[in-house]
Amino acid sequence: MSSVCVNESLTDDELRWVLSRLDSEKDKEVFGLVCKRWLNLQSTDRKKLAARAGPHMLRRLASRFTQIVELDLSQSISRSFYPGVTDSDLAVISDGFKCLRVLNLHNCKGITDTGLASIGRCLSLLQFLDVSYCRKLSDKGLSAVAEGCHDLRALHLAGCRFITDESLKSLSERCRELEALGLQGCANITDSGLADLVKGCRKIKSLDINKCSNVGDAGVSSVAKACASSLKTLKLLDCYKVGNESILSLAQSCKNLETLIIGGCRDISDESIMLLAESCKDSLKNLRMDWCLNISDSSLSCILKKCKNLEALDIGCCEEITDVAFRDLGSDDVLGLKVLKVSNCTKITVTGIRPTHLDAPCTNHE
Repeated sequence: MSSVCVNESLTDDELRWVLSRLDSEKDKEVFGLVCKRWLNLQSTDRKKLAARAGPHMLRRLASRFTQIVELDLSQSISRSFYPGVTDSDLAVISDGFKCLRVLNLHNCKGITDTGLASIGRCLSLLQFLDVSYCRKLSDKGLSAVAEGCHDLRALHLAGCRFITDESLKSLSERCRELEALGLQGCANITDSGLADLVKGCRKIKSLDINKCSNVGDAGVSSVAKACASSLKTLKLLDCYKVGNESILSLAQSCKNLETLIIGGCRDISDESIMLLAESCKDSLKNLRMDWCLNISDSSLSCILKKCKNLEALDIGCCEEITDVAFRDLGSDDVLGLKVLKVSNCTKITVTGIRPTHLDAPCTNHE
């Protein structure tokens, strides 16, 4: 009786099923060493890849892994090297990985607008791009990405200090499905840029404008009104021009807000916070308002009573808050807080925060 070859008997789908029964990726790789067909099947089915490689190796990876949709070339801050990923690498990536939907270039300090232009020309399916702390990038490169990647859903630009309102205008005109935008430290962004952004991008769920010191009430209000039904996360750390008008606009428009960071916004006071607590009582989960010096017991007590789904609260350095805010809680007011930060609140004592109101222990009580 002639011997039967497994490769001749099994179809690709049947072989995929056999490989799926293996528990670990290491075992699958060992099988790939035995047979070229198995290796090819595993390679073409692979969707994610993390690598640190130059142009030659990237070409080899692209020829082997033809269906990659997620590529991670990011560098850690502690172990990064220069130049690392370069524009020539991005040219290879853009030409070889045509199916890419997710590209992480976080902290790749060597890339410039030329590299982003390659991405914009070739990767039309791209939905997620992280170029945080790629400090050489400017509006020219971002405009090229917006021009070619119309289906972009998430864009992270933290630390890209040359980015201005012009990039936001380009996104508004061409990337109308955008849902997440990170602009932390982009100090050239202004209210005008945010107003232009939300003329076209009205599905934004997460907006990070931490340390964008030129953003004020007008910009935040325009975002709140345009993205009222979608906005869930808004980060405004150290945006010192933001005041009560912004919070009132959020309270009036954004009923689904889950995370709000307003640390360092010193002009915000009790009245607007109380209205926010009432408006977002069913959705608010994370609230950071450290260094909001005008916040007092009345607004904190309102938050604790109204926001039953609140999980994390930071009131550090809010000097006017005392034990009274916690004493006002009734016997039925049970908190679900998992994180409570009260650092440098000199008028709050350990005995003042009664543990009987906590659904879970506070993991960060300073």
